[in-house]
Amino acid sequence: MGIRSRFIIIMGIIFGLATMGIGTASYLFSKRNAMQEAKSKGELIFNYILATRDFYTEKQRPLIMEVFEKDRFYPELMSGFVLTRGTFDIFKKNLTGYEFKQATIDPLYPPNKADEWETKLIAMFAAQPELKTHEGTMQRNGETFFYLAKPIKVAGKDCLRCHGDANDAPKDQVEIYGSTNGYNWKDGATVATYVVYVSVEEALANARKSAITLYLIGTGFLLVALIGIWLFMDRFVVNPIVRLSVKAEEISLGKNMEESFSIKQNDEIGALAIAIERLRMSMVRILKR
Repeated sequence: MGIRSRFIIIMGIIFGLATMGIGTASYLFSKRNAMQEAKSKGELIFNYILATRDFYTEKQRPLIMEVFEKDRFYPELMSGFVLTRGTFDIFKKNLTGYEFKQATIDPLYPPNKADEWETKLIAMFAAQPELKTHEGTMQRNGETFFYLAKPIKVAGKDCLRCHGDANDAPKDQVEIYGSTNGYNWKDGATVATYVVYVSVEEALANARKSAITLYLIGTGFLLVALIGIWLFMDRFVVNPIVRLSVKAEEISLGKNMEESFSIKQNDEIGALAIAIERLRMSMVRILKR
């Protein structure tokens, strides 16, 4: 294998690895940015929902409880769960790719029932009381989501009024939701979790497309560079070396000794050509003697 072919192969391998590295780095960088953006959006939505819930709990609910009788229960006015769920249902009409769930082990409202993954999340919060939030990525219905979760704990009599003994719950509530699920909660127990899901499927797909595009562009530049290197090697390295090799062999055999030889290059090959020409002239003088 000639020097030109070996050089091209080596450069091709180096450039190929560099192109793959750049493509991979581009994907990882884009993926990290997508996750950071998803986290920022998730935190914004999460904080808004919690702020709405806190305002209801601290300002509205005490006034509402003073107005209505004990056994009266209007979910839209007296349930924090209904408030947060209803607020988000209106919010997401104009913004797709986001989900919010008050995942509960034993809910009054069946759609709030925690699935297998959410049940494990609640168990984790229960086992680690010091853990205030949890985040990460997961697959949901075949789609990749960034999630942000916060535990829900039973907070005294305000919660137990509706979720304690079913016999003590508002009669209107029992008529609406029944007396089977959503009761017998214990004060301080972790029974649910708020979870905000932010879809990152499109962002990851764009990251993959960008990485592939960058890889293809890099491959195109690689081919152009290799062609350029091939032409350069042929013009300034391989052909001059072949000419030098032929001339050196002629000198060794005493052929064409009167023909001068030169390669006009200001580099190592040009210096070698000058040295061979001097050798030819020296051999000519020696032979004349």
